[in-house]
Amino acid sequence: MTDLALLSVSDGVATLTLNRPEARNALSIELLGALRARVGELAQRGDVRACVVAGAGPAFCAGMDLKAVLDVPGAPAKLLSEIAELTLELRALPCATIALVRGAAIGGGCGLACVCDFAITHPEAKLGYPEVDLGVCPAVVAPWLIKKIGPGAARRVLLEGGVMSGDRAHELGLVTRVVPQDELDSATHELAQRLAKAGPRALRATKMWLNELDGSTDRALVVRGAAISAEVISTEEARDALRKKFQRRS
Repeated sequence: MTDLALLSVSDGVATLTLNRPEARNALSIELLGALRARVGELAQRGDVRACVVAGAGPAFCAGMDLKAVLDVPGAPAKLLSEIAELTLELRALPCATIALVRGAAIGGGCGLACVCDFAITHPEAKLGYPEVDLGVCPAVVAPWLIKKIGPGAARRVLLEGGVMSGDRAHELGLVTRVVPQDELDSATHELAQRLAKAGPRALRATKMWLNELDGSTDRALVVRGAAISAEVISTEEARDALRKKFQRRS
């Protein structure tokens, strides 16, 4: 299972890679379990001051793999619960986190990018939350988006649905920096190296205090978001819309 999520560490910098490129790193229950195991390993290490979160292949993350679980009793709720727990655990890491967003970061994938302290992408990237277009509620990722770009901007993004370019995501504050695609790796590496030079105790204390100040430690709110999303997915309206979407892609 853990091969779905790869973890490497060098000179104080970790790289956590979603390793399901054949599915554009869509968040299956198995991938989420593997990611949570790797994040758990990171949480126990004292030698990591920066962690890059990346996706194998051309996409960062295509969002939740609802096609695999839609008609499995209880599975959509399990998937959403796993996403909620992963976001909480990723946010709680004492190291600084950087999302390297290449290609698409959609729905839950965009939520992962939001949870990270920094996000770097390129102009041609596609980011966003098209859930409402599909009859799905983005409640599980909403708390993190509000923390990232504020309630007014988050309201527009989540209610309008759709996706946006890397440039637009930068304008909204969804990502920290936009660079040409061929500079994405080097720009991310440069930031990670700079963060790795920070004093470990100072970095940890600063991040933990920021998490407390902005409400990132409010587990109940994120878990409630997962439950709301699961309630909507359980309706026939949402299931019919998703089935039609999957049929069009077949």
